[in-house]
Amino acid sequence: MSRILEVKGLSKTFIESDNMQVLYDVDMHVDKAEFVSIVGKSGCGKSTLLYILSTMDTMYEGEIILDGEKLSHRTQTELARIRNEKIGFVFQFHYLLNEFTALENVMLPAIKLNKFSKQEIENQAIERLKILDMHKEAHKKPNQLSGGQKQRVAIARALINSPKIIMADEPTGNLDQVNSEIVFGIFLELSTKFDQSLLVVTHDLEFASRTHRIIQMVDGRIV
Repeated sequence: MSRILEVKGLSKTFIESDNMQVLYDVDMHVDKAEFVSIVGKSGCGKSTLLYILSTMDTMYEGEIILDGEKLSHRTQTELARIRNEKIGFVFQFHYLLNEFTALENVMLPAIKLNKFSKQEIENQAIERLKILDMHKEAHKKPNQLSGGQKQRVAIARALINSPKIIMADEPTGNLDQVNSEIVFGIFLELSTKFDQSLLVVTHDLEFASRTHRIIQMVDGRIV
């Protein structure tokens, strides 16, 4: 099985908070097409870990290797390239821009990456929306969509640059049971049918129990 993400001896201390250590010597990995969840009580370090893995926080000790590339000692420009090309993000709140249609929201990261023509990006965005059964809503603005539909558009946006891994922080935290089930089904299909690797931080133990593997965190450590 090929490794998409490997973490070795990751520790994090918040210097500005009286040297408060929040992560202790974390070792973990995610393989290609693996759907992994991270669970643990509030304050155990789950979101901090995800923030570091997503290249947003560079102040840590240890080693992170994403798709064969080491992330430490990189410039912000290099990290932005890696983030844009290799990581798709899904958050608890969809963060769609209300002035753009669903289709335009999905296209934005690909326009930023600037690898394809606008027409090619639009075609790819429609394909991603089709996977999520949202293509019929492509020209609606976010305020015309339900909460579950907005989250599906956000997942399509995360997929647009064909990332090596999707990282999600409480992706069902804002959704009811029906929509949570839909999002879980989408993630499972992405891993099984499209070989997408997924790393999901969640409070929802029912959601986590059906992922391929659970990483349990307690007080900044993996147990």
